[in-house]
Amino acid sequence: MNTNMHTPGQLISRRAAYLIGSLTLLFVCIAANAGASANALDYPGPAWSPYLVGAGIGVLSWLTLYFSDKSIGASSFYAQLAGFLGKRIAPRHMASLTYFKDNPPRVNWGFVFVVATIVGGAIAALTGGEFANEWLPPIWEARFGDSVALRAAIAFPGGMLMAFGARLAGGCTSGHGISGTLQLNVASWIAVICIFVGGVAVALPLYKL
Repeated sequence: MNTNMHTPGQLISRRAAYLIGSLTLLFVCIAANAGASANALDYPGPAWSPYLVGAGIGVLSWLTLYFSDKSIGASSFYAQLAGFLGKRIAPRHMASLTYFKDNPPRVNWGFVFVVATIVGGAIAALTGGEFANEWLPPIWEARFGDSVALRAAIAFPGGMLMAFGARLAGGCTSGHGISGTLQLNVASWIAVICIFVGGVAVALPLYKL
């Protein structure tokens, strides 16, 4: 029995709530921008105001749930990508894996979402004059020098651990941090707290902050 089934009345009420919430947030942002002493569109830092972008992510989450009844998430993209690569490199082994039997790799909405996120980030950087052609962040170079190989040797296994942790937890900063917390999911709030605690615990000794 599928416990996620909704009656037509529940779906209408749920989607109406998302739509009303989205419109309300848009009106709040417009009013705040019009009445604030500082123009959010003229943010004195990155060209795209983090306040407006944050509000936009919230609206995007609501509209995603409204139109597709799915939540925003990114970690499944890496499983799909691994599946595509696996089919090319070791198709027999891929065919024997239970996960990919139940979840065959395909270009689904989550895959397109991550690709669009990368493209959107590039557009934001280019249009805002924030695009930087550099391999190393200044904070890393100040602490560890200008070795790209060292950066890669640390970043690659770190990325693997992050991807493994996201799949183990059933979500990442998008799935848990955005979609789960806005639905007041207890597990998502616990996951986000652990993400921040883990980030601080690693960053402080790593960069001697």
